[in-house]
Amino acid sequence: MKSHQPLRLHVPEPSARPGHETNFAYLHLAPAGAARCPPLDVKPAQTSDLAFNLVRVLDDEGQAVGPWAPKLEPALLRKGLRAMLKTRVFDARMLIAQRQKKLSFYMQSLGEEAIGAAHALALAAGDMCFPTYRQQSLLMAREVPLVGLICQLMSNSHDPLKGRQLPVMYSMRDAGFFSISGNLATQFIQAVGWAMASAIKGDTKIASAWIGDGATAEADFHTALTFAHVYRAPVILNVVNNQWAISTFQAIAGGEGTTFAARGIGCGIPSLRVDGNDFLAVYAASTWAAERARSNHGPTLIEWVTYRAGPHSTSDDPSKYRPADDWAHFPLGDPIARLKQHLIREKLWSEEEHTKLQAELEAEVAAAQKEAESYGTLLDGHIPSAASMFEDVYKDMPAHLRGQLAELEARS
Repeated sequence: MKSHQPLRLHVPEPSARPGHETNFAYLHLAPAGAARCPPLDVKPAQTSDLAFNLVRVLDDEGQAVGPWAPKLEPALLRKGLRAMLKTRVFDARMLIAQRQKKLSFYMQSLGEEAIGAAHALALAAGDMCFPTYRQQSLLMAREVPLVGLICQLMSNSHDPLKGRQLPVMYSMRDAGFFSISGNLATQFIQAVGWAMASAIKGDTKIASAWIGDGATAEADFHTALTFAHVYRAPVILNVVNNQWAISTFQAIAGGEGTTFAARGIGCGIPSLRVDGNDFLAVYAASTWAAERARSNHGPTLIEWVTYRAGPHSTSDDPSKYRPADDWAHFPLGDPIARLKQHLIREKLWSEEEHTKLQAELEAEVAAAQKEAESYGTLLDGHIPSAASMFEDVYKDMPAHLRGQLAELEARS
């Protein structure tokens, strides 16, 4: 018999460890403008090159180039910049509030602001997003009032969710923002189901699902792709590849030697790999996918290549598992700086306007925080009453719960 070497497993390793500079060559980047733009009715297999290439619009000088470059009004571009900068200002203040023990937990979207902001602006009113916990830029782009968001973070007496959700796990139906679930990947298949229901009703609204690179290893991700493909559900399937799950590199979830966009091709779904730090590329790809869905061409899977610049959450210290200055070397840069550079190049913006906007947003967020804190913070115990646990469960409260509520009120 033929002799064989003992079998062995391959365990992926991150591209760098603390104290060593990351080699980002594994990203396989492409020049801005190099990726082609296919027709809306493209067959899945005909997007194979786009699942391994990288859709980019902004070059290093801030110029919009190539077939994906969208023709956008200056007002929309400025709105996008404002939404991204507002997200970053909001994140920074809430991180400080958490360190001051005014809220228990927070998750930033530092470095990922373009993905949600541009995507939200590309969707229509009534479309429903099924986000994870790092898409607050969707809400900022849709100009959701900040006080309610901060009250939810502080779980105070004006928390619209009455303390029933962890901080940052918002739920805003009117803003097209489905309730965030702490169970990873569930929102992906929920979005497909919602999109199928929209089609069954003969509506024109589409769904947009969000997942991180790590959560693509969950079974719900694969189930969602199967249903989306089989029934041609009107849904956009967004994979935010920010290179890290909680503390594991994206290769552990299957990103080594292939791309997450390639998984869509294998499931019969047209797929794109897009520069997630390029506002114009995000807007263009989102618009293309939304139009495909609304034209009954079915789902699109988009891998957004970006970088999680901050910790996974306030419970995390990324310097324990990756170089502390990684983001400074990330080749796709800062999404806010890149759009700002483009606007200045096109004479639609200036450094003075940017400084003024920064100050305006700082004041806006500070004022909202002050109002929210007047309703209580984690420090002072102004939380929803215990009686609120009986609310919003049954249309008509059963007798045994009415009895328990009466007993609670009698003891209060």
